[in-house]
This record gives sequence, C-alpha cells and structure tokens, in this order.
Amino acid sequence: MEERQDLNETAHTQEQEEEITYHAVEKDGEIAAIWVMKGRKHLRTIDPKSEEGRRILQAYRPSP
Repeated sequence: MEERQDLNETAHTQEQEEEITYHAVEKDGEIAAIWVMKGRKHLRTIDPKSEEGRRILQAYRPSP
C-alpha cells in the first residue's frame, strides 16, 4: 500500500512541476493561434488578435 501512495505522490509532484508554455501556431506564414500547454496537455487556445494574444506575442517577441 505504501508503494502505491509513493507513486501517487510522485505523479502529483511531477504534475505540479510542469510549467505552462505558449506555442505559436503558424498558417501561411502568420501566427494563427497561440496554444497554452501544460506539459503535453493542451489547456486552451488564444486568438493572437485578441488583447491577451497581443500581450503574449509582445512579451515573447525578440528585441532588435
């Protein structure tokens, strides 16, 4: 029983450690969507033309 609990605790710890990442999805050379991911799990999609999408793109845009 203790072994099973240890495995559950390990899995729970790994889930907490997975960070949120943003992925730009391109179509025809333009960013069509921004995917919000946690590990390999897709959480939601953000429209790059929305206020939130523009903020994210601005924050991750390389400076000249």
